Amino acid sequence: MKFELSQRFYFEAAHTLHRTIDAEGSLRIHGHTYHAEVTIAGQPDPASGMMMDLAYLRKEVEKVREKLDHHFLDEVKGLGPATLENLCVFIYNELKTSLPHIDRISIERPASGDTCCLRPNA
Repeated sequence: MKFELSQRFYFEAAHTLHRTIDAEGSLRIHGHTYHAEVTIAGQPDPASGMMMDLAYLRKEVEKVREKLDHHFLDEVKGLGPATLENLCVFIYNELKTSLPHIDRISIERPASGDTCCLRPNA
């Protein structure tokens, strides 16, 4: 059996983006509400019955949320262009040391229906 444990969070942020289609609006500063989810996978500890205490998972996720929420993403060190793909990689890189069993990072912009998922071990 394989268990997955997830924590969802959201953040509001602005950015610009150089694109070859729909470029005019993307070049101007604009913002989105992003929904993200961090999923770890593995086996529960026999003594506690948990893979990880959810309070610890929430604490680690909150550290990343604080780096993104209400920030201008173009200025977030280590992010690069603020694409959904780069946001997934950024979140993964920020958490991979403290959460070594990350199975999936996903980012969604519900208003536009866009979703991206990173599976670092696939």
